[in-house]
Amino acid sequence: MPEDWSTARVGFIGAGQMARALGRRLVSVGLLTSDRIIASDPSETALDRFAQETGGAIVGTNADVAESASVVVLATKPQSMADVLVELAPRLGQGKSEPLVVSIAAGVSIDTLRSGLAGYGRLVRVMPNTPCLVGSGASAYALGPNVRPHDERMVRELLQAVGVAHRVSESALDAVTGLSGSGPAFVYTIIEALSDGGVRVGLPRDVATSLAAQTVLGAAQMVLETGRHTGELKDQVASPGGTTIAGLHALEKGGLRAALMDAVQAATIRSSELAAAARQSNPRH
Repeated sequence: MPEDWSTARVGFIGAGQMARALGRRLVSVGLLTSDRIIASDPSETALDRFAQETGGAIVGTNADVAESASVVVLATKPQSMADVLVELAPRLGQGKSEPLVVSIAAGVSIDTLRSGLAGYGRLVRVMPNTPCLVGSGASAYALGPNVRPHDERMVRELLQAVGVAHRVSESALDAVTGLSGSGPAFVYTIIEALSDGGVRVGLPRDVATSLAAQTVLGAAQMVLETGRHTGELKDQVASPGGTTIAGLHALEKGGLRAALMDAVQAATIRSSELAAAARQSNPRH
């Protein structure tokens, strides 16, 4: 197994949107050349799109990926994972191929992966989010028991190709799902509401949506680039007796802050429930 990307070969099991985004970005940021990317998928359409967008090669089976890649990304649907693991298990470890296995399947625990792979433990579980598709993702990852010293660095660099990445304990991944996994939908709702507000006070819809989206983007960049507390940044905009403090008062009366906190908590709880249901439906794992 290579200790950096210079000789790595990445194989994707599943060639959907997230796999294509990761493949594209690995090439565009210079971590890999397209001739060192492969993918398998039961859908010919998905494979064709993967090849077109990444320049990577298509292989016939998941086993082919496991046997020829040094990093295997499990990008399949969670409900298909059990069958994929059964196919891969005989081909990993015990003197056979020993790739780093990275799972981006929601709700599939490291224990489930390890059990399905007959004890193979060189695993990393990742929770990405959909803005990874445009290179602005927020991902978190948890390490399995048998990762090697350089594995974390490679995973972090893989995820940084599509955004930011944070290491967390696996027990925190439900919270990550509730915040950054579901969070884009919460923010889309905020942007839509801001746009509706603009239309209500007389702006054309296209102008209102553009201003709303750019305002959210710009505010986020201010938080990330200045490092200042969000409360401090808010106070810089809200002058005494001005328009902004009047609007903030309306938000507080409407319960926006509590609603967003409740949304993250509800999504976190639901993530935990779905993960528990997945474990019960696959008792052998």
